[in-house]
This record gives sequence, structure tokens and C-alpha cells, in this order.
Amino acid sequence: MITTPVQEPNNKAAAASPAPIAADDAIMRMMPQMDVQLGGSGEDGGLRLNGTVGIVVMMGLLTLLPTLMLMMTGFTRILIVLQFLKQAMGTQSAPPGALLAGMALLLTGFVMGPTLSEVNRTAITPWLDGQITQVEMMKTGVQPLRTFMLKQTRQSDVETFVKLSRMPQPNTVDDVPLHVLMSAFVASELRTAFQIGFAIYLPFIIIDAVVASVLMSMGMFMLPPAMISLPFKLLLFVLVDGWSLTITSLVQSFK
Repeated sequence: MITTPVQEPNNKAAAASPAPIAADDAIMRMMPQMDVQLGGSGEDGGLRLNGTVGIVVMMGLLTLLPTLMLMMTGFTRILIVLQFLKQAMGTQSAPPGALLAGMALLLTGFVMGPTLSEVNRTAITPWLDGQITQVEMMKTGVQPLRTFMLKQTRQSDVETFVKLSRMPQPNTVDDVPLHVLMSAFVASELRTAFQIGFAIYLPFIIIDAVVASVLMSMGMFMLPPAMISLPFKLLLFVLVDGWSLTITSLVQSFK
């Protein structure tokens, strides 16, 4: 009786074929998995993105996070006031713009400290402990920021941007969408920053006017008044402890 082992090589090949698939599964398990859900609370609610698409969307959202945080905090007001102070003193490159931006960021931390602590207590910590989902964390975490922005925003600015958005008139300020509230908040911050900047300019303008009048009365028309008034402005600013006064007033200007 003659037998031909025809099926045995095929069986070995079939047994060896799942190896690459098993290796691919192991690699996929080792890679970080990301699941993004936009809106909804149940399995069928909202838009759920996972895998490569979820990673791309999440990276895009993370790039917008610094901009959103800066537009929802007091950074705008503080930086503009510090820039006004620099221009009022007449110094060209002292202090540098990067230093002013860093100081504005530090002062923003002092201003936003209570708000960020509340966000961490009510949203981030429960989310890290697994008590709430990502969507619930975002909805809860934005509430302290909304409260902060509403305290700094004028009602007229909110009404203006509600009209510009052509949305139905909300019953309360809590019904105002976040993007409308952010726009009104930035407009109010710009107005407040320019008001503080005007108050900062006044004493320095008086010094410039006095120095210019003295130079004209002495007949020194060719001598730039800014060159003579700069040391007096710096002396006045140092004598009144200008940096401490400006920083304290800025922090206390937030309600």
C-alpha cells in the first residue's frame, strides 16, 4: 500500500500562517489606544472616534487648547496693560516683550488660581478617578471658567454678540453659548485694558509736556524732549514703586 503525504505540508503551512497576524495583534495591543466621543452620553449618542482618526482629532484639539485657555483667562488684559506701560515710559527694548509675556502668564496664574482649583476639584480629579466620563468632565470643567468670564464681561457686550450670532434670545446668561461668551469676554477685556492703559499714560504725558515746555522756553528746539524726559519718568516710576503698584492694581482689577 502506497501513501502520499500530500496534505501534511499544507497543514504545516496553515498552522504557520497565523503567526504574522498574531504579531500584528501584539503590536496593536502595545500601541496607545485613543477613544474620542463628541456629545451624547450613551453608546448611541454623539460622535465617537477611535484609532487613527481619534488620535488626529485629539491632536488638533490639543493645538487649540493654549489659544482657548488664553482667550478664557485674564492674560489678554494683563499683557496689554504691561505693553501700554512700556510704551508710556518710552523705553525701546526694556523690558523685552518675551519678559512681559512671561510676567503676564505668571500673573494670570495668580488671577486664575481659584478658578483652576475648582476645575481640578470638580472635573479633572473625578475624571482621573473614573467617576465621570470625558464628556461629563468637559461639561463640568467649563462651568467655573464661564462663571469667571461672566463676572468680567459687560452685559452690553454679551447682548451685542448674541445679536451678531443671530441666535434666539437666551432666557438667562447661562444659556449663552460658550463661543458667544468668549467673544464678549475678549471685547470687555480689551475695553478694560485700554481704560487702565489710559490711566497709566497720564502721569508720563504730564512729564513729557513739562519737559517739552521747559526746553522750548530755553530755546533748545533741536534737543529731543523724549531724551530728557526718559530719566525723569524712570525716576518717578522707581520712587513710587511702580512695578509693585501696577501688578497689585492689575490683579485686584479682576472681580
